[in-house]
Amino acid sequence: MTLTTESVYFDMYDRDIYADPYPIYRRLRDEAPLYFNEQMGFYAVSRFEDAERVMVDRETFVSSKGMVYNIMPYVIGGDVAIPNGLFICEDAPVHTMHRSLVSRVFTPKRVNLIEPQIRAFCAGVVDRLIGADRFDWAKDIAAQVPMRVIGMLVGIPEEDQVKIRDHFNELLNEGTLDSTKSPFEALAQSEGLFGAHLDRRTSQPSDDLMTQLLTIEFEDDTGTRRNLRREEILTFLNLIASAGTDTTSRLIGWTGKILAEHPDQRRRLVENPELIPNAIEEILRLEPPPYHFGRYVTKDVEMHGQTVPAGSIIDRDISRILSFGFGAHLCLGANLARIEGRIVLEEVLKRIPEWFIDLDHGELTQGIDTRGWESLPVSV
Repeated sequence: MTLTTESVYFDMYDRDIYADPYPIYRRLRDEAPLYFNEQMGFYAVSRFEDAERVMVDRETFVSSKGMVYNIMPYVIGGDVAIPNGLFICEDAPVHTMHRSLVSRVFTPKRVNLIEPQIRAFCAGVVDRLIGADRFDWAKDIAAQVPMRVIGMLVGIPEEDQVKIRDHFNELLNEGTLDSTKSPFEALAQSEGLFGAHLDRRTSQPSDDLMTQLLTIEFEDDTGTRRNLRREEILTFLNLIASAGTDTTSRLIGWTGKILAEHPDQRRRLVENPELIPNAIEEILRLEPPPYHFGRYVTKDVEMHGQTVPAGSIIDRDISRILSFGFGAHLCLGANLARIEGRIVLEEVLKRIPEWFIDLDHGELTQGIDTRGWESLPVSV
């Protein structure tokens, strides 16, 4: 069976759609709730209830062939294998084991403990902008905070944080399906990024996540009691650093744009800062940082009167508050991203209650996994 939809077109590499996807999202929901891109070979669902079904049914829609489209064809074709420990691309029981290990060290309590440090850093970032007639919201605010926060948690020295941030920003926002590159190139370079820090923590333990990953004991899927292997820790560090910097910086960028476009709502937040947490939720709903997620279909499944055959790829355009996923694959860093978004907005509104976006000179990121701003000039 081949399902084609000629009246509406979507693919995540189309830069015109990427710049303004919402008219296409509306048409997909209304005209093609089960859309098939014949050229690229994926199905897309765009309605909330369908996306929720895909996230919850872990036996039919699996993650072990990749979580995003630019990875999945390589894995399905047998060109590459999912690295051990990349739990966003794993299914139970291995996913359960690896995720639970990171959950034991990446706890809400631990995140909440560093909130004073996050606030102090955010205040310093905004203080440096006071008095400027113009600055770049994406570069001067959104790009500064997330890597610093991840550094606090993981134990990455401040002098190395910019290099790591720029590495992942370039890799995650390349924006092409390049068959000459491994989709796991970042992991291949992980030794150079994190190896020396891991060696230092081996001999000089500290109160950080890296030390905890080195010392944690667990029973693996073979029943063996052991510590994490070096390659597993490096994979975890890559995942935490890349996801923790990319999506959160996109959230903070969209916060600046949306509130500039809705000055009446911004004024409400200045006057009623207790509304800020809910504002962050609304921003996540309106402009979710993830641009799509994917699943591999293990058996024929009926959707909207059509059969999606086993072996298909299901892609989802996120447009409601499934921004951090749902169910077993709910993002571990969701709470941290919300805290960062809230604190940044609180500290900005205390000092800079009004700003104006120069969209003519703004620049969107080039990625397909996430969507946000590379540059967003503002005047005050």
